[in-house]
Amino acid sequence: MKNIPEQVHTALKMLSDAGFEAHIVGGCVRDYLLGRTPDDYDITTNALPEQTREVFRDFRCIDVGIKHGTIAAIINGMQLEITTYRIDGSYKDKRHPESVSFSTNLEDDLSRRDFTINAMACDSSRQITDCFEGKKDLENKTIRCVGDASVRFDEDALRIMRAIRFASQLGFTIEPETEKNIFSLKSTLSMISAERLRTELDKLLCGKAVYDILTKYHQVLSVFIPEITETVGFDQHSTYHSYTVWDHMARSVMNAPCDRTIRLTMLLHDISKPECFFLDKKGKGHFKGHPEKGAKKAEIILRRLKYDTKTIKTVTTLIKYHDHEFRSRQDIKKVMSMIGAELFFTLIDVQYADGVSKKEQYTSPINDLTWVKEQAEDILRKHECLSIRELDINGNQLEAEGYSGAQIGILLKSMLDAVLEDKLNNSCSELLEYAKRITK
Repeated sequence: MKNIPEQVHTALKMLSDAGFEAHIVGGCVRDYLLGRTPDDYDITTNALPEQTREVFRDFRCIDVGIKHGTIAAIINGMQLEITTYRIDGSYKDKRHPESVSFSTNLEDDLSRRDFTINAMACDSSRQITDCFEGKKDLENKTIRCVGDASVRFDEDALRIMRAIRFASQLGFTIEPETEKNIFSLKSTLSMISAERLRTELDKLLCGKAVYDILTKYHQVLSVFIPEITETVGFDQHSTYHSYTVWDHMARSVMNAPCDRTIRLTMLLHDISKPECFFLDKKGKGHFKGHPEKGAKKAEIILRRLKYDTKTIKTVTTLIKYHDHEFRSRQDIKKVMSMIGAELFFTLIDVQYADGVSKKEQYTSPINDLTWVKEQAEDILRKHECLSIRELDINGNQLEAEGYSGAQIGILLKSMLDAVLEDKLNNSCSELLEYAKRITK
């Protein structure tokens, strides 16, 4: 294991020099073995919390989880969580142990962890302790619970989401016994906070195997997003689609840029198709109004999962416009004016992911989007007016001409609409003449 930060080496050495065992443990070991740089480092030791605090007495220490044996030491700007080997008590809330007892045995500590790939430890000499064949499972690209899967998931239901999230991120397969218990215990996810589920969902959606996971484990997601159930297996009866609604949405997530907001949008963009579906006399399926209804339904889902206001606004706006057809430069300017230039280019990414996920040979929207993007870039390059504040006139000037109150706002809005439609040049003289003409 190369490139372990100096602060981590310092912590391991200080504990070792004081006569204690010390290892980095969990995800950082897994990531090193995968050739990835860890985001953070956890240390486990047989030193009791008060002994750990004494070892790091010359550094700032925080009792971040003293009840569970965790001390955070700030070493040269890096916060390291150092936890005493422990054995967890019962998990009555399906999330946290009611109590813990400290141990002097590293294997006791590793045996309480979720998956074998997260149950390895490494000491300062780079010697790996692997009691549950985590390294082998890494090599075989397998997600497997430590010990009895039913016990692991019964202790902490969030591990169900963590399992499918890791499978999505790493492109791993979940071994049969672990998978069986994921399905049999999925309902316990209802006991987990929305914030925790949201965090795992975000990471899952940005995984490289997201399509496989969404299509295989939709029943798990439906525990906290039951709205997706109706989309699964729903035949669209459309010449433009060769996939069911859920399959199409899963493909569109996979085909979207690896951005949380865009992938959330693709996950939910057609969520209202089943309720909007009708067949015409020729047996062709239609979904009139599904973008608007989908945006409203998505807002309900995202609020339930405690997403922030900005994310909710962005995702619902993208869903509302995801099916919009751009037939003219004027139409492009109107939408850019309504949602903003930056979000407009995100909308192009959304429409691209949507288009390539309909059927293999359905490429015309992709070609159209190239033109749309070129037009949008040209509009920005030429600094064409897209908002009231960019008009070559303002409220004070209109007031000076004798207009007042609400009339000014109405005039400015009307002027902007005319400029966006290329019916009026954005010049002060023409705008004033326009105002006089429509207020006669």
